[in-house]
Amino acid sequence: MPNSSEAPEGVRLQKVMAAAGVASRRVCEDYITNGRVKVNGKVVTELGTRINPEVDKVTVGGTPIQLDNSRVYLALNKPAGVVSSMADENGRPDLSQFVVGYDRVFNVGRLDSETTGLIIMTNDGELAHKLAHPKFGVPKTYVARVEGIVTPAIIHKLLSGFELEDGMIKADKAHIIDFQPGESLVEVQLHSGRNRIVRRMFEFVGHPVVGLVRRSFGPIQLGPLKEGRIRELSKIEVGALLKAAEGKVERAPRPRDKQAAANQKRR
Repeated sequence: MPNSSEAPEGVRLQKVMAAAGVASRRVCEDYITNGRVKVNGKVVTELGTRINPEVDKVTVGGTPIQLDNSRVYLALNKPAGVVSSMADENGRPDLSQFVVGYDRVFNVGRLDSETTGLIIMTNDGELAHKLAHPKFGVPKTYVARVEGIVTPAIIHKLLSGFELEDGMIKADKAHIIDFQPGESLVEVQLHSGRNRIVRRMFEFVGHPVVGLVRRSFGPIQLGPLKEGRIRELSKIEVGALLKAAEGKVERAPRPRDKQAAANQKRR
């Protein structure tokens, strides 16, 4: 059976790329002839190449391109008091209020109700499943305000790991940001998605969490996004997410303040 990129049916590659927002058709043609484009893992340099956007996988410079324009990718800064659900059976405030107007969008992973910060929202079920799957180990970064003065020994313990009631856990990275009277500000990165894991880790080492915010999810940064607002991810960020779903996490460029403010929507 011939590959769809070789069959006479299909859509010209540069047209599909331009429609996906990669660049103008002329620039997309340059990408192809310069050998920067792969279809299903193979370099394509012929401008006459046709593909099936529903089946074929396209990358430009190693970054996957989302060819389905019906897919939606959003970043939400979840406020405290909101549960990470699209419909809460107990009537508590949930995430649905922030995505009115978006079709069948749901959250990737969860934050407990009192934790604020970044949640990815999408209607891309395949991507969401991969991002949440433990085998890909997508890291999340949190900033925790905790009781007491955290010492280097405590940081070492977080990095070395210890046994909780549901198994061994350790931070991928951890460092002290600042001290306040009777409190410490600590940044911690880990890839575990276990329930309330950051709070339980600090509780275990004797420094209960006073406030917690998630600053990043894989390559996506919270940036200047205000609490209770959402923004659509850029093409570069979506590509970085698609790459993270393949187990290759790279940090996407942090949204510039002006751009982020222009893209923020209050729901």
